Amino acid sequence: MSRSIVSTPDAPSSPLFSQGVRVGDTLHVSGMVGVDTATGQLAGPTIQDQTRQAIANCEAVVRAAGGSLADVAQVTVLLAHPEDFAGMNDAYAAAFPVDPPARAVGRLGPELPGVLVSVLMTAHLGG
Repeated sequence: MSRSIVSTPDAPSSPLFSQGVRVGDTLHVSGMVGVDTATGQLAGPTIQDQTRQAIANCEAVVRAAGGSLADVAQVTVLLAHPEDFAGMNDAYAAAFPVDPPARAVGRLGPELPGVLVSVLMTAHLGG
């Protein structure tokens, strides 16, 4: 099965990871934090701000592969602070208001200055 790298200028990037890796009809999107690529800064100080931006960053990678959030089958959310769970859910529900994908929520391991959340996705892009 073929493996291809998916990248876009509309999501954070690093030489240490691929934004997305497509294997067949499955797209794996790396964990994205709430950095706004237009400014290079975190989208805001709240969990809602950063969750919205992290999801938008993942969505940009899914779009670059030819998909949309409707193609997302699974999402993993990593929180720096478990007490942000309710606020994250508020922003998350706006992105997936109907028939949301499967989801897991865990604790973000490394302490990254100002980073409250990381979101990764798996999407199915086939027939």
